[in-house]
Amino acid sequence: MNKYELALVFKPQADELIKEEFEKITALITRFGGTVDKIDEWGKRRLAYEIKKHNDGVYYFVTFIAEPDAPKELESRLRIVESILRYLITVVEE
Repeated sequence: MNKYELALVFKPQADELIKEEFEKITALITRFGGTVDKIDEWGKRRLAYEIKKHNDGVYYFVTFIAEPDAPKELESRLRIVESILRYLITVVEE
């Protein structure tokens, strides 16, 4: 099992919808056999450059432990979520 960090940038919209989508993503992590260690919510921040005609984004960082094939499965699901502007999954070196 490896330790990963998932960085998410959501479109700036209603907080209820963002929290609902985020809950679905954390449920996906556990569904693929992972465990969520830490959730860091940064909130709404200004983007460095415009993405899909948005200047602001809502940032979340999730640290989780999962099998090596879990990030690939998670990434395939994250691609189709319309409320996500950007995402990045990285391996955390200890």
